[in-house]
Amino acid sequence: QVQLVESGGGLVQAGGSLRLSCAASGRTFSTYVLGWFRQAPGKEREFVAAIRQSNRSTYYADSVKGRFTISGDNAQNMVYLQMNSLKPEDTAVYYCAAGTVMTSLARYYDFWGQGTQVTVSS
Repeated sequence: QVQLVESGGGLVQAGGSLRLSCAASGRTFSTYVLGWFRQAPGKEREFVAAIRQSNRSTYYADSVKGRFTISGDNAQNMVYLQMNSLKPEDTAVYYCAAGTVMTSLARYYDFWGQGTQVTVSS
């Protein structure tokens, strides 16, 4: 079992930066793939990025590649999403998720946090 708690969301102007954090609990944290997803009003949940904790391999959606960076800290059971050059279309609720498969498909992630709101003003 893994519990996930996101933080770090907020309001930022276009072009600005935010860093989201995800605190995870669970004895096997290091064996999981941790992902970030987002969901804007009226839209489906969308993959953002993922990291395999065991070897730090990463995977990004094309829409955020070069602007967002996912990283993890096994010692602290934390995963981060550094978001730079933010755009209004990045506005969404951002969710942290844990699973065992490196994939962009939400159905393969078994555990989810409650989400944190990110709003980018133009």
